Amino acid sequence: MPDLILASASPRRAELLQQIGLDFQVQPADIDETPASSETPEHYVERLAREKALSIARQYPEKLVLGSDTSVIHYEEILGKPESTEQAVSMLQALSGSTHQVLTAVALAKGAECWSRVVTTDVTFRELEAAEISAYVASGEPMDKAGSYGIQGLGGIFVSAIKGSYSAVVGLPLQETAALLAQAGHSVIQSWPRTKESQQ
Repeated sequence: MPDLILASASPRRAELLQQIGLDFQVQPADIDETPASSETPEHYVERLAREKALSIARQYPEKLVLGSDTSVIHYEEILGKPESTEQAVSMLQALSGSTHQVLTAVALAKGAECWSRVVTTDVTFRELEAAEISAYVASGEPMDKAGSYGIQGLGGIFVSAIKGSYSAVVGLPLQETAALLAQAGHSVIQSWPRTKESQQ
């Protein structure tokens, strides 16, 4: 069993960890994701990431557990996953022609200890046509994504500019994730393959 557990069912987060060469197992965390009253978006995403990591770390105290949470923020409003196609259309109409923030928190836990970071990325959408929004929602892609879009999928054609971490918008800030793992003595580069020539 790998020393690292991803406390998320997100295939996008798993793909990002695979991209940087990590060996891990997946154990999704089941927590209440309701925002607390008067909770700031930054506190909200960090709290959820930490709760996800710690809930699995309690079950596997000898393992390192990664938790993460992503929220789309538009004029201080948290845009979660749409609960209906109508809500998805409404979110995309709101994001059209404006800049919003994607907040992604990553937390690394071992036992009762937990370290976390929050990354903010500015994402700008061009003006979207009604037909585009309708076709995108009909594709089904927005329905399991915060803010009703996936930058790494079909929704990538809506993005005119990005300022910050691309991987954080996808679901996991790789630079910060690697830094937390290194801090815990689990350097990412240790798992990278080596050519035969470099081993001589």
